[in-house]
Formats: sequence, C-alpha cells, structure tokens
Amino acid sequence: MKKIFLSQPMGGKSDGEILSERENMINLAKEKCGEIQVLDTLFQNFDGNALMFLAKSIEALSTADAAVFAPGWKEKRGCRVEHQCCVDYGIPILID
Repeated sequence: MKKIFLSQPMGGKSDGEILSERENMINLAKEKCGEIQVLDTLFQNFDGNALMFLAKSIEALSTADAAVFAPGWKEKRGCRVEHQCCVDYGIPILID
C-alpha cells in the first residue's frame, strides 16, 4: 500500500471546501495506485506559524511513496516548496 502525500492550497477556503477537494485528490490517487494510505497533513490541532506548518508537512512528505498536488498549487509558496522537495528528493508526483 502506497503512502500518499496530499498538497493543496488552503488559504481562503472553508473546511468543507478543503475536505471536498481532498476527497477528489484521494479518489484520483486510488485510480492510479489502488489501495493507498493518505498521510495526515491537516494538522487541525496544531498551533504554529506558516513556517512551522510547512516544516510538519515536509516531515510527513519525507515518509511518502508519492505525492498528489491540487489545482492552484503553483500559486502557493508552501505547495511550491513541497513540489520542489519531491523533485529534488525523488518522490514521485502522481498528479500535479
């Protein structure tokens, strides 16, 4: 079972919009990989600044077998950093 990292812009979106988009990303990943384990990157009970959230995301990304990027990722600094980590460290990108 592949561990999948989801990267998505969240700023300005409601919780419902975020969760709906994640569900779509998960379904696309399942179509490509079959059974998957989605890494927890929502960090809902974490109180930190933007850089601390990014650090936690990169920590999760370091355990991933592959990554999926939501539409709009190119416009968000954190998503771009996560994408570059995938490129530089050889983590396959399933969807971007």
